[in-house]
Amino acid sequence: MPRSSVQHPSHGAKKSPAVRSLEREQRLRAKKSKEEQLQEGLEDTFPASDPISIISSSIPGGPKKRKH
Repeated sequence: MPRSSVQHPSHGAKKSPAVRSLEREQRLRAKKSKEEQLQEGLEDTFPASDPISIISSSIPGGPKKRKH
């Protein structure tokens, strides 16, 4: 059976572009502050639901009628 040409990274093998990209992204994410990560998460999920209504949806009523 032929040996695989895949080498362990500690054996001096070159990293694929995908691996380098993943490592770069992981380094960048590690540098971001928690606030930046939260803001990014909010932007990625916006709008998660219907926006809040500025106008009240209740129907105003007149004064209660008194029974005499």
